[in-house]
Amino acid sequence: MSEKSIAFLQIHPDDNVLVALQDLPKGMVIEWKDIVFVLQDEVHAKHKFFIGNMEPGDEVLMYGVLVGKAMVFIPQGGLMTTANVQHASQDYYYRDVNYKWQVPDVSAFANRTFKGYHRNDGKVGTANYWLFVPTVFCENRNLDVIKESLHNTLGYTVTDKYKQFTDQLLQAFIEGESVETFTPDALTASLAVKNRVFKNVDGIKFLNHQGGCGGTRQDSELLSKLLSAYADHPNVAGITVLSLGCQHLQTSNFMADLKARNPQFDKPVLIFEQQQSVSEEQLVKDAIQKTFAGLVEINKIERSPAPLSKLVVGVKCGGSDGFSGISANPAVGYTSDLLVALGAKVLLAEFPELCGAEQNIIDRCVDKATADKFILLMQEYDAQAHAVGSGFYMNPSPGNIKDGLITDAIKSTGAAKKAGTSPVVDVLDYTEPVTKPGLSLVCTPGNDVEATTGKAASGATLILFTTGLGTPTGNPVCPVIKVATNTKLATKMSDIIDIDTGAIIRGEKSIPEMGTEILEYCIKAASGEVIPKAVLLNQDDFIPWKRGVSL
Repeated sequence: MSEKSIAFLQIHPDDNVLVALQDLPKGMVIEWKDIVFVLQDEVHAKHKFFIGNMEPGDEVLMYGVLVGKAMVFIPQGGLMTTANVQHASQDYYYRDVNYKWQVPDVSAFANRTFKGYHRNDGKVGTANYWLFVPTVFCENRNLDVIKESLHNTLGYTVTDKYKQFTDQLLQAFIEGESVETFTPDALTASLAVKNRVFKNVDGIKFLNHQGGCGGTRQDSELLSKLLSAYADHPNVAGITVLSLGCQHLQTSNFMADLKARNPQFDKPVLIFEQQQSVSEEQLVKDAIQKTFAGLVEINKIERSPAPLSKLVVGVKCGGSDGFSGISANPAVGYTSDLLVALGAKVLLAEFPELCGAEQNIIDRCVDKATADKFILLMQEYDAQAHAVGSGFYMNPSPGNIKDGLITDAIKSTGAAKKAGTSPVVDVLDYTEPVTKPGLSLVCTPGNDVEATTGKAASGATLILFTTGLGTPTGNPVCPVIKVATNTKLATKMSDIIDIDTGAIIRGEKSIPEMGTEILEYCIKAASGEVIPKAVLLNQDDFIPWKRGVSL
């Protein structure tokens, strides 16, 4: 950051806009370097206003790059809106840049470890889960029955307090009280963790989905690769597969994809096919009984020290605001750089939210082949969106725009800050596994759950998820850590936020200081010493991407 004041900020020296760090009244006198001007509009925190007059067609610069163009005359001190600025971004291409990365000092973390679950293939998990996988949507109800039975009995439910509340409402109704004015007694927080039977089993997870049959064969083939990626995940110790029998996605396809992905795969896989079972009841009983025996075995696995180079951290943003690219994303970006310098793996996805940041990413690619793969995936994806009357430029949501992200290029250049500044060592298509230490790109939609689903499929064992508006998104097999861009959000939604980076906005902490704190939290989360809120809430969101248009 440069030229910071309490009230507003210029992010890059080349920018022709300033960002309000607090609400600024219309008529306020702005003193900027050797320029003095008056705000023409009320400017709310997170929004932008112009340093000089803008003529139609003039380029809007932010983060030092093109993020839009003026559609009408905008006076000096005028507010940027969707009515006066439209999305624009620079053309991008491979230009063989000799990129030099300034490696951060990681001496303080040189000999640090985390306590993870070591797998026989050399990977290390940050959690120890048993996973239920349906090959087709027909088995979702059976999964729900099994989930209720196992979670309630073995101590993984998190709905105790709501059951108490409903019980009290029922009792009030029986006693003739008005349920609308009824005041419940104090509710007891869930005791699930304390009451768990299997102390080394962090959860029993379920991948309910709507695929496996119908649609196209290609849909089922891609779903099979996704489900096999989850079965192979370092945080998964055992798998129960439920199949109907006649669906497109056969268990043999799933097992073939699993072995193709990891020839060393040796985790227990229990398969139950309903059309071969005596009855649905027998199917459910058999699945519960065999899984219970599997839980007994994986409970014998204990955490042990592992180098930080074994971490695989996905970086994601959702419910973004005008502070995302100033506080949380750059802080997470610094964490990413620390991780890469320590030999770990970092995953950046959300290709629709890299629109405007492409050239910087291409210039950081380690070779032409890596850059070309990124360019091809970006162009094919955007062309597919345009073919149905959309495009990456339509990515910002009403909430994004309301909180200052006027164009997709503004949103994207801020979003890309999560990946830090290290070289891009690899580009992965959807479900491809990460293999190289360093920063890799993963082709996914920008949609929160589709993106986290894809990052976990590529091997993320933790996900750092920044948010300015607040979102509860989690993942079944990968702990998701929520990082707030501002203290107001962190206070208001403290039940879903883990880390507050608002101190950066207030000038109380630097980006490196905050990024270092985030890495410390990651180490604790990877060791099971702190449990992210999304995990505590069983926020197990899972949406497969069919490679259709999703922004």
